[in-house]
Amino acid sequence: MPATKSRYDGHAEWYDCWNQPNSTRNVPEILDLLSDPGPGPARRPAPSPGLCLDLGCGTGLYFDALASTGAAVVGLDRSTDQLRIAHGRSRQIIQGDAAELPFADGVFATVVTLWISTDVHDFSAVLREAARVISPGGILVYYGVHPCFNGPHSQMLDDGGVLAHPTYRQAGWHQEAPWWGPYVCRRVGMRHHPLAELFNAFIAAELRVERVVEGGDQPVPTILGIRARRPEPR
Repeated sequence: MPATKSRYDGHAEWYDCWNQPNSTRNVPEILDLLSDPGPGPARRPAPSPGLCLDLGCGTGLYFDALASTGAAVVGLDRSTDQLRIAHGRSRQIIQGDAAELPFADGVFATVVTLWISTDVHDFSAVLREAARVISPGGILVYYGVHPCFNGPHSQMLDDGGVLAHPTYRQAGWHQEAPWWGPYVCRRVGMRHHPLAELFNAFIAAELRVERVVEGGDQPVPTILGIRARRPEPR
């Protein structure tokens, strides 16, 4: 039995159309996380691009941006419906389970997980698999929901603020709430990972966090970006 579910089957056309302006807006921050772990003298040269796994690639809206780094991009998703659209953007795609990746150890220089943490039951298992297929010294970029301010507990206010309901500490799949907007979570559901659970998933996967950014164009950040590295053997 697969560990992840095809939640976007039947929603792919809507999602692709709705998400295009969002993906365009997100690309600069994602490329920044891919290119460098931090400012100042601690800056490290970017690793050789090699292979990049777009884990949970959806309809492939980020393929071109990821390929602009010089990497050879491979997309993986559970949803047949989303991959049908992604196939028009790249032939390097595969249907698979993010928690049971069909790849050998250490084959990717880079893995990106873009907006998938709330779509899978066990994001910690997904990160462990991602870390397994990253080559030593390679990087993983997480870019997606900021669990403190963007989730099933979050009510977006007209002034750009966020009202956090008491269900913040409730990890797992949430029941639909009156404050949910007519967007992704109302169509496919939403799994909440409190901030501590999210960072503990990186620790459990033995990924070393190098940089954290709080993104989004609202006064309260709705996006969390993390760059982490698989340590090289001592």
